[in-house]
Amino acid sequence: MFYINFIKAQPTTYVLHYRNGRLIREGAGLSFYYFSPTSSLVSVPLASADMPFIFAEVTSDFQEVTVQGQVTYRVADAKQLAGVLNFTLAADGRNYVSDDPEKLPLRVINQVQVLTREELKTLPLKQAVKASDELAVRIRSRLASSEFLNSMGIEILDLSILAIKPNPETARALEADMREHLLREADEAIYSRRNSAVEQERAIRENELNTEIAVENKKRQIRETQMDAELAVQEKARMLQEDKMEAKIALEQKNKELVDLVAGNAQKEADARAYAISAVMKAFSATDPQALQYLAGAGMNPEQLIALSFTEIAKNAQKIGELNLSPDLLRVLMRKDKNG
Repeated sequence: MFYINFIKAQPTTYVLHYRNGRLIREGAGLSFYYFSPTSSLVSVPLASADMPFIFAEVTSDFQEVTVQGQVTYRVADAKQLAGVLNFTLAADGRNYVSDDPEKLPLRVINQVQVLTREELKTLPLKQAVKASDELAVRIRSRLASSEFLNSMGIEILDLSILAIKPNPETARALEADMREHLLREADEAIYSRRNSAVEQERAIRENELNTEIAVENKKRQIRETQMDAELAVQEKARMLQEDKMEAKIALEQKNKELVDLVAGNAQKEADARAYAISAVMKAFSATDPQALQYLAGAGMNPEQLIALSFTEIAKNAQKIGELNLSPDLLRVLMRKDKNG
């Protein structure tokens, strides 16, 4: 009514009030009345905006990839942006008179796409799909120094690339290549594990062999020690045997000497007896045999004398015609025979 309106801007909205082509007031979060037939209001949002993006680009090896991410920006110089794009409000003070405010995110995303295309042209596919973080850092740095965005008073707060994906066929090929690579690595890991197991087994076997060799050496040393001890015992036994033999030889030598001495003494005794007998026989040879006989009969008992008498009778048997023996004599002789 009466074309007098009231506007109350938010703190994140920058308002410029023009009257008859002249700037009357400007600022963020202003509240004021204005006469609409002669006033023009420009409202530029200052709050940060998050704009997701997704677009297809080509790598240096002519492989198509899809880049997905998000860019965060805000208006750093509202007055400068208002001079580039039309942010004028309609007479109702709510809507814009043009679609320029809707073009701002598209222009920012277009700038992001241009820089992304330039970066991807320098990377092959395999590097590109793995370089999302590095690519985001380089694009963010270039956006900060972009003359186009600076001319509009736009400040880039953040840029993140969520994914860089090849088309499905290329992805399957990469998956197959990566699968084969992983399988080769798995085979190499299995080979390395088996080789390590073989090496460990060989080391264990070598340790066992070394242990067996050490045990055999110890047994050999024990056997040598035992053999040395046995040889020492045998040598000692041999020396004892030799000592015994020497002692026995010495004893036998003494026995021989003793036997020789005994034999010599016996020979001397026999010589003495022979000499004595020879001397007696020599003495007897000069004596009458009849006298000797009488001498021999001296001291004999009656029976021996009777026997001697019969011997003499037998010698002169041719001279004896008849021999009578009394019964008493025979009885005496027979009794002596029975008793004797």
